[in-house]
Amino acid sequence: MSHDDGYGNDSGRTGDGGYSTLGGTRQTRTRLPDGEGGDGYGPRRPARSSRSLITVVGVIVLLLAAIAFANMGGGDGDGGKGASGGNGKKADAAPTAATGTKPVTGTNGQIPSGFAHDEQGAQSAAANYAAVLGSDGMFNEDRRHEIVATLADSSTAATLQDGFDADYSQAFLAQIGLNTDGSAPAGSTFVNRTVPVGAKVKQYSPETTEVDVWCTGLFGLTGDKSTKPVTSGWFTVTVRLKWSGADWKILETGQKQGPTPVNGDNPVSGSDEIADTVNGFGGFTYAR
Repeated sequence: MSHDDGYGNDSGRTGDGGYSTLGGTRQTRTRLPDGEGGDGYGPRRPARSSRSLITVVGVIVLLLAAIAFANMGGGDGDGGKGASGGNGKKADAAPTAATGTKPVTGTNGQIPSGFAHDEQGAQSAAANYAAVLGSDGMFNEDRRHEIVATLADSSTAATLQDGFDADYSQAFLAQIGLNTDGSAPAGSTFVNRTVPVGAKVKQYSPETTEVDVWCTGLFGLTGDKSTKPVTSGWFTVTVRLKWSGADWKILETGQKQGPTPVNGDNPVSGSDEIADTVNGFGGFTYAR
């Protein structure tokens, strides 16, 4: 083969760093860029600048710091101690709710109490009060009076009590199939449970506030002879509250239907399964 590369150049080591064809062996060697002190054909190791290395290390350090900060999980008032305090003891759990105020720990009988004196505390109080006012305890006169006396502000307690007594009259109890004391007939279970889904403040001041609580609920009687089977519904409870000394108290309540989502296609459970579930699953303390 000719040593001419076809372009009038010598096929030896070209000046433009191109290809060299070696006659006789029919092999092609690629010329790599010359390294410092190299022979011109050996592989050249890329030069590593100290600036690039520092940049990489800096990015890694910043990434590790961000991961550590994200995993601290401390609340606003934990002093940056994260999951444990400075004394080695486990700190309070990180907030998982939308706003972060911890649920109340106090109770007044079976009713949560000691809510925070702010918007979050008002929402939590309204949600818990809606659940209590929508419970089966309201169908028993003694229990109803106890609930209202606990939740109502002294300025409106008598008015609220009269209104609830009229709502839960003996005629109404008989209509839904309950005994005169609000209990279920033998062989059946009365279900009346309100489950808050969400809450929002309509109007707030440190003295009074108005909160809407969106709820779903269960109502009816289990049992083969029941003419009022347990059904579900959606409604919004409006609660006007007053800050009274150390807690939120009810001034007024109201209720309207909806908003109601489309019903799912879940198969309907039997009466006995509903009764066992209601008796076996307890309720919650609600807090924002």
